[in-house]
Amino acid sequence: MRRLFLTLGIFILLGLAGFYVFTDPRVVSPAPEIGTLPPPDVENGKLLFAAGGCSSCHATPGQDDKLRLGGGLALPSPFGTFHAPNISPHTRDGIGNWGVKDFVDAMATGVSPSGQHYYPAFPYTSYRLMPPKALADLFAYIRTLPSVEGRAPGHDLPFPFNIRRAVGGWKLLFFDGTPFRPDPTKSEEWNRGAYLVQGPGHCAECHSNRNALGAIIPSTRFAGGPDPEGKGFVPNITQHADGLANWSKSEIAEMLKTGFTPSFDSVGGSMAPVVRNIAQLSDADRMAMAEFIKSLPAVAGPPRPKKAE
Repeated sequence: MRRLFLTLGIFILLGLAGFYVFTDPRVVSPAPEIGTLPPPDVENGKLLFAAGGCSSCHATPGQDDKLRLGGGLALPSPFGTFHAPNISPHTRDGIGNWGVKDFVDAMATGVSPSGQHYYPAFPYTSYRLMPPKALADLFAYIRTLPSVEGRAPGHDLPFPFNIRRAVGGWKLLFFDGTPFRPDPTKSEEWNRGAYLVQGPGHCAECHSNRNALGAIIPSTRFAGGPDPEGKGFVPNITQHADGLANWSKSEIAEMLKTGFTPSFDSVGGSMAPVVRNIAQLSDADRMAMAEFIKSLPAVAGPPRPKKAE
């Protein structure tokens, strides 16, 4: 019996050691090589800031200036409540002491400057498509914004979701750190749209169904599903009959600019601030996004819950 318990103890220790090794941020999400970057393009950073809707999550709630990125917005989820952090240039409470590499690592790999995993409520699963040059531009723009004092509240997560190291296991299962690669068989416009929709725009993060561990189900990508924040249902944006099959490319681009649909309705909920952000892009970029969205194959999403009578 003693030998049995000893053997069992050894297996447990080996399992814990393996878990510790394979969930190490440097193992599961190694940092990209950024090399020597050219001087940042702040205007491009401003465009990417709008495309990514950074202010929608990181602007301090309850104030009108959406460029004061003090964080604090509560993001409810099935795993607990996350709070968007302060990403203003404040040197103590924000990211004012970060270097470019710190920012690139956070956005592309979901790893903090202190070497901890970020929870994927922060959509680095999409931002990893952005090249280091684009991320450096975005960082340069954020550094021009007001410094906001005050730390955001910590995440409110029950056990076992409060074990941050376990995010390494999630990354092993679901995180693909491959950057965006243009499709040489597609047009320049299509590739620009694919990059904006899938990368900085991170549209799939809301417009996709998720599994029990909170990862996007690849077969229903862009096909809609329950709102990740539990506020209803996010629509299908593929070319399915229940999606955007009857919308033209121009109608999609117009909705992204004005919020008006072909039926003369207007989008609301969490899509309203998305439109305010995407409206800051050029007409050419919105048309490129529409070009890519019109190319999405028809995928049936999960059924919408029945409304109570």
